[in-house]
Amino acid sequence: AMMASTRCLLLLVALSAAPLLCSANRWGSVPQAPADPILGVAVAFKADPDAKKVNLGIGAYRTAEGKPLVLKCVREAEKKICNDMSLDKEYLPMQGLESFLKATSSVILGKDSKALKEERVAVVQTLSGTGALRIAGEFVAKFSDKPPKVYISDPSWGNHHTIFQKCGMETAKYRYISKMMDLDIDGMLADLKAAPKGSVFVLHTIAHNPTGVD
Repeated sequence: AMMASTRCLLLLVALSAAPLLCSANRWGSVPQAPADPILGVAVAFKADPDAKKVNLGIGAYRTAEGKPLVLKCVREAEKKICNDMSLDKEYLPMQGLESFLKATSSVILGKDSKALKEERVAVVQTLSGTGALRIAGEFVAKFSDKPPKVYISDPSWGNHHTIFQKCGMETAKYRYISKMMDLDIDGMLADLKAAPKGSVFVLHTIAHNPTGVD
């Protein structure tokens, strides 16, 4: 989907004669995907009747009552978008909204970034972090002479390895957390130096998930 504001739902419907509905279902043999261990905590949290429960499974802001907290700046941005009659909801260009691309790259790298000034940065708009990783993985795999090994922090979200493996690349872990639960900078740098030339490292630039250690 080229529109960032649009989410598409894919429905697979198996059509067959009523007597053969079960046996002829082409999707009947599809195995149940394993539950996500992190998102599973959120499900267990909602099902727990304890009034003193605390959800530590997902890194998101909460009120003192444990309810989701939407930042005031987000609410204000939503109001501006809703009241902006110049937004016509047309399809965006393939790479995304140009003003958004420029703003995000400037925030991430700094407006005085040498790489930006030399036009050495490519930016595309995607649907979520998972979507971004999949597009990056497909790009790297397709345009590399040999698919490189992809290094992912230990720990990281469980689906990160699967995303790059589905793109045909081997994944490995690099050290990130020490036994004291702070950044294992020595181990991380050692793994960076030991990796083969051309390797890809997936970095959480801020709010490392699931540790919160930056």
